Amino acid sequence: MGRADTRERRARMAEDLDDDVAGDDAGSVRPVRALMRGLDTLQELNRHNGATVTDIAKAVKLPRTTAYRVLETLCVAGYALRDPSDDLYRLTLKVRALSDGYDDEAWVHDIAKPLITKLGKEVVWPLAISTLHGTSMLVRETTDKDSPLALERYSAGVRVPIFGSSSGRVYLAFCSEEQRSIMLEVLARSERPEDKIARDKMLVSRIIGDVRKNGWAMFDNPSLAELNLAVPVFAKGQVLAGLVMRFMRSAMTPDQAAEKYVPFLKRTADEIGKAFEDYPEHQ
Repeated sequence: MGRADTRERRARMAEDLDDDVAGDDAGSVRPVRALMRGLDTLQELNRHNGATVTDIAKAVKLPRTTAYRVLETLCVAGYALRDPSDDLYRLTLKVRALSDGYDDEAWVHDIAKPLITKLGKEVVWPLAISTLHGTSMLVRETTDKDSPLALERYSAGVRVPIFGSSSGRVYLAFCSEEQRSIMLEVLARSERPEDKIARDKMLVSRIIGDVRKNGWAMFDNPSLAELNLAVPVFAKGQVLAGLVMRFMRSAMTPDQAAEKYVPFLKRTADEIGKAFEDYPEHQ
C-alpha cells in the first residue's frame, strides 16, 4: 500500500470517528458527513450523463477511495448502477421515488415507455420522453440502451436546459402564453449560462416563432457529435411533454432528419397523447 493510500485511509478513519462522536450527542446539529457525501454524489450524477469515480471525487472533493465507497453504496441501495460498457456510474429509476409527485408520472412508464420502445425499433436512433421540471426538462424515459446508434447513453433522470435542448424549446413554444411568460421571466433572472438566451427577447421570439411554424424543434450544439430533434406531445389541448430523437451530424443534415423522421415522431406523439387522455388517473 502506498503512502497516498495510507493517508486516505487515516483521514477516512478520522472522519468516521468524528461522525460517531457527533452521533452520540443527542443535541448535536452537526450534519452526518456520510449522508452529505451521498446527497452531493446524487446531485453530481443527476447533473451529468454518467460519471467516473474520479469525476465524483473531484466534484465532491473526496479522496478517490471514499468516492468509490459512496458510489458503490448507492449501487447497493439501488439508486445508481455502474454501466460495464463504459464504466460510468448512472442514476437508476429508483431515484425518482425520492421526488414529490413521482406517482403523478406513472403514465410515462405505462404509456410512453412501450410506445417509444416500439418506435425505437423502427427508427433505430435513440429516443427519449422529457417533461418540464421547474426551469429545466427532465428526461423520463429513453431507449438509449436499446439503440446501437447512441453515441452516449443517457438515462432517465437527466435534466437538460430549456433553451439548450429541443424538448425544452418545443415545450416553451407550445405551452400557454401565461406559462411561457412566467418561465421566460424566471429564466432571464437565472445565473446559469445556458439560460442567458432568455434575456434576448428578439432571439427568443425568433426561436419560438420557428418552432411553432415548423411544429418541431431542432437543437444543435456544435461541440457535440449529436443533434436532437423534438416534437410536442399534446393531451387535452395542452403540451404534455417533448418526444426527442438524437442523431449523428455525420449521418444526415438537420433538414434531412426533419423530413424523414418528424412524421414518425408525430405519429407516436399523437399515440401517447391519446393514450394519456384515456389513462385512468387522468379521467
